[in-house]
Amino acid sequence: MSKNNKNDARPGKKNTIIILLLLLLVLGACGFAGFTFYEINKMKSGAAANAATAESEPVEESAPTYIPMDTFTVSLKPDEGNENSDRVLYIGLTLRVKDDRSKELVEKFLPEIRSRLLILFSEQTSEYLSTSEGKLQLINEIKTIVSQPLVGSDSANVTDVLFNAFILR
Repeated sequence: MSKNNKNDARPGKKNTIIILLLLLLVLGACGFAGFTFYEINKMKSGAAANAATAESEPVEESAPTYIPMDTFTVSLKPDEGNENSDRVLYIGLTLRVKDDRSKELVEKFLPEIRSRLLILFSEQTSEYLSTSEGKLQLINEIKTIVSQPLVGSDSANVTDVLFNAFILR
């Protein structure tokens, strides 16, 4: 009978060890899942806090940089059908540029920019410039001309053109 008792005790002992190992494995998996869940929630709350901080902080934009230009007096191209009309444009401009680098570039190459603008103004007609649409189109053309590359690929970033004086005679 003692042999039967030994054989009976061994399978019970093996079952207990297997059950304990399975229980430890399940507890380890639950612990790992809990830790992962905690870390994911911590990352989500950190990202939400960063987003809230970014939204609450106002983005400081730099003050606009203005470049006043000397006034231009230019003879305009004659209107169609009226070859004898002698019209003159007197125009004062201020350029608004994006940053100080653009301002330095415009100031450094001011003679070249003034030359480009004089050519642009002399190609205009008084009939065209007397309309609002003509003035708005002229603003866009001035931005394009001043923003053209000056040295290599360096160009000034002009954000707006403001008229100080605009007289058609």
